[in-house]
Amino acid sequence: MKDILQELEERRAEARLGGGEKRIASQHSKGKLTARERVELLLDEGSFEEFDMFVAHRCTDFGMEKTKMPGDGVITGWGTINGRMVYVFSQDFTVFGGSLSETHAQKICKIMDMAMQNGAPVIGINDSGGARIQEGVASLAGYAEVFQRNIMASGVIPQISVIMGPCAGGAVYSPAMTDFIFMVKDTSYMFVTGPDVVKTVTNEQVTAEELGGASTHTRKSSVADGAFENDVEALAEVRRLVDFLPLNNRDKAPKRPFFDEPGRVENSLDTLIPDNANTPYDMKELIEKVADEGDFYEIQEDFAKNIITGFIRLEGQTVGVVANQPMVLAGCLDIDSSRKAARFVRFCDAFEIPILTFVDVPGFLPGTSQEYGGVIKHGAKLLFAYGEATVPKVTVITRKAYGGAYDVMASKHLRGDFNYAWPTAEIAVMGAKGATEIIHRADLGDADKIAAHTADYEDRFANPFVAAERGFIDEVIMPHNTRMRVSRAFASLRNKKLSNPWKKHDNIPL
Repeated sequence: MKDILQELEERRAEARLGGGEKRIASQHSKGKLTARERVELLLDEGSFEEFDMFVAHRCTDFGMEKTKMPGDGVITGWGTINGRMVYVFSQDFTVFGGSLSETHAQKICKIMDMAMQNGAPVIGINDSGGARIQEGVASLAGYAEVFQRNIMASGVIPQISVIMGPCAGGAVYSPAMTDFIFMVKDTSYMFVTGPDVVKTVTNEQVTAEELGGASTHTRKSSVADGAFENDVEALAEVRRLVDFLPLNNRDKAPKRPFFDEPGRVENSLDTLIPDNANTPYDMKELIEKVADEGDFYEIQEDFAKNIITGFIRLEGQTVGVVANQPMVLAGCLDIDSSRKAARFVRFCDAFEIPILTFVDVPGFLPGTSQEYGGVIKHGAKLLFAYGEATVPKVTVITRKAYGGAYDVMASKHLRGDFNYAWPTAEIAVMGAKGATEIIHRADLGDADKIAAHTADYEDRFANPFVAAERGFIDEVIMPHNTRMRVSRAFASLRNKKLSNPWKKHDNIPL
């Protein structure tokens, strides 16, 4: 008996070493943690239960049978984050460069299946050189098996990807189908074809960082949701995000203790809107002053900054926030902001997270680049996402809500539950000047008449009361009471039941 126990300990020690001390030292020298260190940092101390520690590849080509390492380049299992169950896989770059083999894929598929069965999130830590070339099509089949599970799990359990090293070729498509992707600056990158292939095919000279680094994917492509300074910070932020999310689509988001008065009055909000209608202000100030303890977890902070998305808590309960940002492009909607917000709204709806929308939108961004880029179809994504959402929806119009953009931003007509407006709100087809020049075209030569008509239009429409008279605005509220009114609105909607007509699935304009 002692012999077999001794053998078990020796085998475990070998598996824990991964690719060996030398390769671990190499990983550390690049500023990266090992796969096992990452799992231990991500999960609550002592909570990790590992699966398939001794699994090894079955490849006999190219002399591979002579090199077998227990675990085969990926650590899988489950544990807890603040006491709530999650499943994890962490690719080990010290073993065959973290490359994906048939058995490596089977390990990942196994915990994804278990996560689906048991209703818990999956967190994937990616650090891999891609498909294991020696295994050929078996490796490609492994990727496809993982992809299929990503698709089936979408909207059922939260899926989070953390890119902590290279992620190239087919490997990028698994993270791309997950709900959130986080990257680490300077040590992680994602691309379908690497710099060498790009140079061969298109003759472009580009570095891996420029082609698919963290700043590229958080600022330009919108592939990633956040970029962090190092592995430790990235994993801490993942823990924080998981705290906002439900375990699955049949579970409620966790309710946390809160130490903030729901009826807290914020007098400073009464002067948030500048006197000049064209002067910007920071919408994040409003979000933070409404949130419990001013805590706001922003998603995709560096992309399409004219719209803000993220999570807050109200009375300890998670709420998704979408808000126009007047500081950037005057808060206009465009292709990028529509895509960003639509995906966020659909995530919230899939996981029963209520949506709070702050509106200050002068319209859609004009221009040939927008029209040629398909702003019509991309804008329709946000419209579609809000319209199909059945979760509680509360909207506050702070200043401008013009034209089609008023409709798109969770208006009453898209089944908004509570639609509030501040006294400073202006709800109209367009701004007073543009409207006057169309309505009173005959008087365009007379500056005094146009000024009088503009003033008349402003008196009539540059306020929330016409919309309120028609019932499109439920109440005009005082800015300093926003937290109280929004909190009470969501409290009254906790038992909301709304369902869409039966369908296999919708056909959102992609």
